[in-house]
Amino acid sequence: MGKGFRISAATGIHKGDRDYQQDQVALISHVRTPGCVLGVVADGMGGRSGGRKASNQVMLTAQQLFERYDPATDDALELLRNLVYEAHTVIKLTAIASEQEPHSTIAAFVLNPAGDCHWIHVGDSRIYHFQHGRMRKRTLDHSYVQTLVDRGEITPEQAHTHPDANILLGCLGTESDPPVGVHRIAQVQPGDVIMACSDGVWHYFLDDEMGAMLATLTPREATEFIIEKARLRARGAGDNLSLAVVSIGLLGN
Repeated sequence: MGKGFRISAATGIHKGDRDYQQDQVALISHVRTPGCVLGVVADGMGGRSGGRKASNQVMLTAQQLFERYDPATDDALELLRNLVYEAHTVIKLTAIASEQEPHSTIAAFVLNPAGDCHWIHVGDSRIYHFQHGRMRKRTLDHSYVQTLVDRGEITPEQAHTHPDANILLGCLGTESDPPVGVHRIAQVQPGDVIMACSDGVWHYFLDDEMGAMLATLTPREATEFIIEKARLRARGAGDNLSLAVVSIGLLGN
């Protein structure tokens, strides 16, 4: 991490108004390298146990690969691509051995000690990069409504309430290889916040609104506040919620 920088981070998870939890979230500090962090969100689908099995496989694969990762010599994007394709393969094998059809989204990022950050996503779990509350970049969902937005047929705001908002064009565990979105931040700066979250979170907020909350609250306060506000706005019909927040600050602040 850049000289004089400090990282603060938190995760939050809630089952919303669903009967069971299929989301999983983790922030993993590297066992040998201080300042190296992996954040992962996985939103499982496919019946009660199928979805949970799928998101479990994402987390197990992430832990195993990150333990072997050396930020001094290894490529972070290669780590993330391996995570996607290994989890995808294992989830497909799980489907063969069971009656369920387990699938999962993934949104994962690696922050290296040098200050570079890399992310990858499949499906409609998202990653955001905010700087002093303003959005610099976010993932674009692999979903039907995102294609409508891309074609100019609906606005991003209309996408939130579109009746087909839950139709994905790609996820882990399907027959075909998953579509993959990647991004690299060359150097994080004080005031930067990286957030990964499931659709149960972002569905209830405009991007600027999310940025404002993350800029004024600590990661721990932000995860609690965002979940509480999303729960209120869901009006008893909310999905599972999960998010991981990493904030870059200056030492002494």
